[in-house]
Amino acid sequence: MIVPVSDPADPRIAAYRAVRERDLTGREGHFIAEGEVVLRLLIRSPRHTAVSLLLAENRVAKLAPLLAELADDVPVYTAAQPVLDAVAGFPLHRGILALGRRAPLPSADDLLAALGPRALVVALFGIGNHDNMGGIFRNAAAFGADAVLLDPTCCDPLYRKAIRVSVGATLLVPTARLEGDPVALFERHGFTTLALSPSGGTVLAALPRPDRAAVLFGSEGPGLPAALLARAQTVRIPMAGGFDSLNVATTSGIVLHHLACAAVGTS
Repeated sequence: MIVPVSDPADPRIAAYRAVRERDLTGREGHFIAEGEVVLRLLIRSPRHTAVSLLLAENRVAKLAPLLAELADDVPVYTAAQPVLDAVAGFPLHRGILALGRRAPLPSADDLLAALGPRALVVALFGIGNHDNMGGIFRNAAAFGADAVLLDPTCCDPLYRKAIRVSVGATLLVPTARLEGDPVALFERHGFTTLALSPSGGTVLAALPRPDRAAVLFGSEGPGLPAALLARAQTVRIPMAGGFDSLNVATTSGIVLHHLACAAVGTS
C-alpha cells in the first residue's frame, strides 16, 4: 500500500523521526531496519514482522518486486529525499527504512531442546559493542551456527547499528537470553562447552568438532569470567609477535570457520 508523504511532521511516520535519538531511548517492542538487503530479510523473516516502510521516491520502482511480498495492510510511505533526511535527522543515503515488530524470544531451554543431534551455538557474555554484536551474528550465520545466546549484560542485537553491521543476520539467527547457570544449561542438553581464552588449554587447530558444541565468547578486555573458564574446555588461538588477543568478532569468525570445516571433515 503506497502512501505518499510530503510533511516530515506527518504523524503517520512518527516512528521514524529522529532515528538516532530513538536508538538510544528504545522503541517498545519494535526496531528500525535500513537498506535493501536488510529489508529483504525482514520481509521474508519467519519470526519478525514488517509494520511499515519509509522509502525515497526514487527507490520504489526498483523495489517493486520485493514490495509485492508485503501483506496488503503494510503501509509503504514514500517521500522526496529532503523529506526523508528531515524525518531521520541525518542524510539517509540508502533511502530505505523499515519498522519491524520484535518476535517474542524463546527460553534458552526451549531453543536448545529444539536443536538436532548435531548443533553449534554461540554464547556471548558482556558484549556491549553493537559493531561486535553485529559482526558475531554475521559470522554465526555465515558458518552455520544454530543459535546465539546472550547473557543479561549483552547489548541488543536488534539495535539499528547491530542489524546493519550483521547485514540482517540478527533477524535470522535464532536468539535467546541466558538465565541462571549457562554451563549447567549446556550440560543438561548434551553440549560440550568451549570457552575462548588467550591462555586456553587446547590450540584451536587441534580442536575436534563435538556433535553438540556451545562456544563461549567474552567481552574484549575482561574476557570470560573465571568461574566459566574453570568449568569449560578452554581454547586458544596462537598469535605472533607477543599479541594475546583479537577483536571478539574476528575471533568468532576464526573459531566458527574452524568448527564448520571440522564438521565437514567428519560428516
